[in-house]
Amino acid sequence: MNKESFIDCERNRILSVLNFRLPYYFKYIGAVLVVSFFSLILLKSQFPEHIELMRNIGRKVFVIGLLCISLARDKEEDEMTNAIRLQSYTIAFILGVIYAVIMPYVEFGVSNAVQSGGESFKDLGDFQVLSFMFLIQLGFYYTLKRNR
Repeated sequence: MNKESFIDCERNRILSVLNFRLPYYFKYIGAVLVVSFFSLILLKSQFPEHIELMRNIGRKVFVIGLLCISLARDKEEDEMTNAIRLQSYTIAFILGVIYAVIMPYVEFGVSNAVQSGGESFKDLGDFQVLSFMFLIQLGFYYTLKRNR
């Protein structure tokens, strides 16, 4: 195996990962998962002994639903939609990092301003950061797609 064929093989492998998309119907599956998350929130009050379990399951269902919507193909895929999707992922990543860095300090400052008890500093959870990034990505993707 020469150097050029090895480079081509690696390039094709990277491009296959970058161009990975789920079929179009996964948008519907993701929407059903997101709606089921909200129905779990409503059911939480009916089962007070299982609140923590339902919260954990609901969070994972919500993130998986947003992931399905985010990775699903459009009915008409072209180079422009791929470029818009790449832009929206980039914007979501940058805003997600800024959010994850700044938001704990904002929460700490606001909680200490509201309550004089001296709240402790706490980090954001993975659910909060991931859901923020997915919602930003989907929002920017559909906004940029509509305004092209």
